[in-house]
Amino acid sequence: MEAKSAKIEKMPGFRRRIRVETVEGKVLAMLEDDIHCMAVLLRHDGDHVIAVEPVTERMPWDTCPGAADKLVETFAGLPLAEVNARREKKANCTHLHDLAVLAAAHALDPEGVAYEIFASDPIDGQRILEIRRDGKTVYRWTEMNGQLIDPPSIAGQTLLSLRDWIGTLEGPGQEAARLLQWGALVAHGRTMPIEEQSRAADLPPNCYTFQPERAVHAHRVGQRFDFSDGSRVPLEGFDDRMLSRLKGG
Repeated sequence: MEAKSAKIEKMPGFRRRIRVETVEGKVLAMLEDDIHCMAVLLRHDGDHVIAVEPVTERMPWDTCPGAADKLVETFAGLPLAEVNARREKKANCTHLHDLAVLAAAHALDPEGVAYEIFASDPIDGQRILEIRRDGKTVYRWTEMNGQLIDPPSIAGQTLLSLRDWIGTLEGPGQEAARLLQWGALVAHGRTMPIEEQSRAADLPPNCYTFQPERAVHAHRVGQRFDFSDGSRVPLEGFDDRMLSRLKGG
């Protein structure tokens, strides 16, 4: 069976689950994938962020937990409408930062939302990238040797060049496209030799850990899970604990 027509949940590859839940005055965004498990709880008054509470369950570098304080500094006290991608993203853990932005975007929603992101391991240079919202497929992209070839609306582009196209989208469609782009880029870590991603000082300064003053001291830590083997489900157990926190005090 060709990769394009295969059921992606049956293919080896990267898995990421994102879930957002709300109650009066609070919103919780959670994420788990092969190397990350984390959450951000925002407390708000309907207009402003009153408190930012990051949770770092599993992260790939021993310096990453320090990013929790930076996230609080970045977003606490801001109007919900100003919790956006322009706020010191590279100085933060980019994953916590994007969870905070996602939480703020849904803070006043009456119901939560869940996303599942799949990125198949390359087969002869081809990857299938898919995102589902509440169980329904929103986008399914095909990439060949780093270039997107399907659907026609994005053919010829790369994941990194998609920003302008994503900017033409609106609402849930834009959100899903951005989340798929983000997840598909992170998924490259599955196929990179571990020695190429074990020296933070060799990597671009694109996040909290990779800033020069921290990168020289950072060490790889934490477990890596292959959720595509079916032995585990992203967010299983963690989401229950976080939901108790959301609904508690």
